[in-house]
Amino acid sequence: MDIIIKPVLTEKMTIQGEKLNRYGFIVDVRANKLQIRNAVEQMYNVVVTDVNTVNYMGKLKSRYTKAGLLEGRANNFKKAIVTLKDGDKIDFYSNI
Repeated sequence: MDIIIKPVLTEKMTIQGEKLNRYGFIVDVRANKLQIRNAVEQMYNVVVTDVNTVNYMGKLKSRYTKAGLLEGRANNFKKAIVTLKDGDKIDFYSNI
């Protein structure tokens, strides 16, 4: 199974990346910690020491149309916080 990994670039995550050597990613909800570790290590050529994951439920959405009220949910997603070995770092802006 190919794992889809998208970096999470928020101010808080950028500060954690600099101080605590932690980086956030949005990953496939079916991915486990070992798969996330291997994908990050291959993609960014770093050594991962720890992976923490959190599953988020999608937000409720509703809107009014001519047919009536439509209700549903946004897609669920999983966020992974990856801690790197001391000295390793990921530069998300290097390819821009």
